[in-house]
Amino acid sequence: MEERMVKIYSQMSRVPLKIIGGHFATNHSHINYYIDMTTLKTRLSEAMMVAEELTAQYRYLDVVDTIVCLDGMQVVGAFLAAKLEQAGVKSTNEHKTIYVVTPEFNSNSQMIFRDNIAPMIHGKNILMLMASVTTGLTINKGVECIQYYGGKLRGISSIFSAIDALDGIEVNSVFTKKDLTGYQTYDYRNCPFCKKGIPLDALVNSYGYSKL
Repeated sequence: MEERMVKIYSQMSRVPLKIIGGHFATNHSHINYYIDMTTLKTRLSEAMMVAEELTAQYRYLDVVDTIVCLDGMQVVGAFLAAKLEQAGVKSTNEHKTIYVVTPEFNSNSQMIFRDNIAPMIHGKNILMLMASVTTGLTINKGVECIQYYGGKLRGISSIFSAIDALDGIEVNSVFTKKDLTGYQTYDYRNCPFCKKGIPLDALVNSYGYSKL
């Protein structure tokens, strides 16, 4: 599978993105591209470039108190917090700096925050940071969680997004479907690959892929 990997670049800061065409299954859908974000989330220089590009898209954002990181985006989240502060984005926190937190998932796959983290959400201006957005289902979970704990969602950021907005909330991303020629996502019950008997190449999620 790896021999099919292709590298593309963002137009603004030349952030590199590795993609593989094929037949893949996520938790919510089937897709025809696997997007490998491993180094973007773990390599210092690349994580910083992602943060810089996302920061440039938030000229309208004046206050961020907490960045909620999903999909293992904590490294990018820390850089994003620093870049937003450097760009003049304010914080209402007592120490005038941005929190970077990650929700926990309980046995029912619900996002939760423990009592020691909940004060960083309640009444705070929240920016949600994700690796990728395909169907928007994970966004809905995140929004429900943030609202339950009394947070105010101010923005959504991701490395890749297949949608521009959800329920009136803009999704800012480094890459969109326009960067991935022919990108498609399908309901698993109506997947054309499955109907043609084409086997899955791998199971994919925010941690990576498992070949089948």
